[in-house]
Amino acid sequence: MAVSVSAGYGNLPTGNFQAEIYSQKVLKFFRRASVVEDITNTDYAGEIENFGDTVRIMKEPTVTISAYSRGSVVTPQDLTDDEIQLTVDQAQAFAFKVDDIEERQSHVNFEALATSSGAFSLKRNYDKNVLQAMIDSAGIKGASGTVETDSNLGTSGTPVTVSGSDAGDDVVNLMALMARKLDEQDVPEENRWFVAPPRVYQNLYAAGAKIVEVQVTGDASSPLRNGLVTNQKIMGFNLYKSNALRQSADATTTTDMVTLSGVGTGENIVLAGHISGMATANSIAKTEVIRDPDSFSDVVRGLHVYGRKVIRPEALCLGIVDYS
Repeated sequence: MAVSVSAGYGNLPTGNFQAEIYSQKVLKFFRRASVVEDITNTDYAGEIENFGDTVRIMKEPTVTISAYSRGSVVTPQDLTDDEIQLTVDQAQAFAFKVDDIEERQSHVNFEALATSSGAFSLKRNYDKNVLQAMIDSAGIKGASGTVETDSNLGTSGTPVTVSGSDAGDDVVNLMALMARKLDEQDVPEENRWFVAPPRVYQNLYAAGAKIVEVQVTGDASSPLRNGLVTNQKIMGFNLYKSNALRQSADATTTTDMVTLSGVGTGENIVLAGHISGMATANSIAKTEVIRDPDSFSDVVRGLHVYGRKVIRPEALCLGIVDYS
């Protein structure tokens, strides 16, 4: 933009002496945090190579016991060989073209810049896809749970209310309920996680909430009492935050966000579980550069192929909260 000129000033009238400068620093959009790698089981990833590959995971057989009296005949049972199949059946890709002339004359490296953006988009979609599968197959829910149904976990249209001065306590109480539900399924305490959208944590850290109490954090003198954020476990859970759990009624955009039928304005999904609940396997995650046969350009392509499977629905707990 040219500097304004006083009326009657005629020196260098066209303004061509002012150079137009392009910054080599690019304004990038924010990267959404990814949580899937930390809350899923990746033990089977090394056994998969290609799209369509399947890993057959054997389930531990259930052995029954019976009363025994001295001298009685013990009849051995037949063991089962049930299995769960984890198949690489999900794939996303990106592709873009960079003209040789444009690349030569550009003041920024668009190839590297766009490749970084494309890789992030694949990861963002991966997070949403896996979290959606957890929601759809969670065994413990407020309605129609395959393992247990408890309306106190909240349902679409009848969520758990977390608002007002007791909002923080409401969130802690819900976490305590989820922890109990997992306890009742003999889910190990180690490697438990809790994932929620940002506004749930806003309520969780509300002043005067139970989160500042020693019996919740499990430490001798909680640093949260001084208003500090901590990576300590709460109710036995490692805490994670994800915008993928924001619902369309509460968000300005629905890009790569999970969905749940019947969820209304102000309602949001929260998930709790154990790392063994969902198995994931990345088969191909790569980018490549090829020459465009129809122009003097490079075509950059990226591919992400993966599989995901809920293998322990009893280790996944779904809650629905309302903070409107």
